[in-house]
Amino acid sequence: MALTRDQIPVRAARELRDGFVVNLGIGMPTLVANHVPAEMDVWLQSENGLLGIGPFPTEQEVDADLINAGKQTVTARPGASYFSSADSFGMIRGGHIDLCILGAMQISQEGDLANWMIPGKMVKGMGGAMDLVAGVKRVVVTMEHTAKGKPKLVKTCDLPLTGKACVDMVITELCVLEMDREKKRFVLKELAPGVTADEVKAQTQAEIIVPAKVATIEV
Repeated sequence: MALTRDQIPVRAARELRDGFVVNLGIGMPTLVANHVPAEMDVWLQSENGLLGIGPFPTEQEVDADLINAGKQTVTARPGASYFSSADSFGMIRGGHIDLCILGAMQISQEGDLANWMIPGKMVKGMGGAMDLVAGVKRVVVTMEHTAKGKPKLVKTCDLPLTGKACVDMVITELCVLEMDREKKRFVLKELAPGVTADEVKAQTQAEIIVPAKVATIEV
C-alpha cells in the first residue's frame, strides 16, 4: 500500500528536531507545517521574511497579508518574527537553517537535484532553491516516485540542476531513501506498508543500495 500524498509529509515531519529552524519548499513540503509534533519547538522560515510559520489557517483565520514564499496564506506562531527577504536569504546563505524540505522533478543517484524548471515551459524564476541547497545543513525531498510513469530517481538528471550532490534523504509514496556520502548512492531505509524492494527498484532508474533488512514506514 503506497503512502498517500497526505502521508508523505507526515513521514517528513519525523525528520524535525527540537529547536530546528526549517524551510519548507512550495507544494507538498508546505503540508509538513500541519504535522509538527505538539511537544516540539520548531521554527519554520520562509524566504519572503517570516520566521515562525504555524499550521495552515482555517477559513476564519485567513489573513490575506500573511503569506509564505509560495503566496499561500499561513498562520504565525507566538514569537514569530518578520523581516526583509534580504535578511531571510542572509539566514539561508549564512548556514543558519538546519533543514529544508523541498520537492523535486528529478534526483540523480549521486544526490543531484533538479526542481525548478522544465525546458520550454514558462517558469516564474528560480526562487530560493539554489540558495537553500547550498546553505542548509540537511536537505530532505518529498515527491512522487514517478511522473507519468517515468522514474524521477535517475542515473543522471537531464533537467537543469538546482544543486549538485545536495540531497540527503528522499521520501516518496513507496519508500524512504538516505544518501550514503561515501558510496555516493541512496540506501533503501524504509518501505511503505505492503511495498517490496523489487517494486521500488522497478520504478527507479538510479542505482540504489538495498540492505538485507529494510524497515516499514509507520503510518
